[in-house]
Amino acid sequence: MIILASAIFGVLLGVSNARKRKGNRLDMAQYGAGYGIAFMLLGILVTVVIERIVS
Repeated sequence: MIILASAIFGVLLGVSNARKRKGNRLDMAQYGAGYGIAFMLLGILVTVVIERIVS
């Protein structure tokens, strides 16, 4: 759940960042994909840390 939420947040953040920089649709897609992947990896790391602490 953390992974999916962080990936969606990353995509939305990337798209808004591309819009702020006056990018076209392809720029928004690229920024969204890049931020989505980065935040998903961060979500995986957080999930692993939480699982290690709880277990």
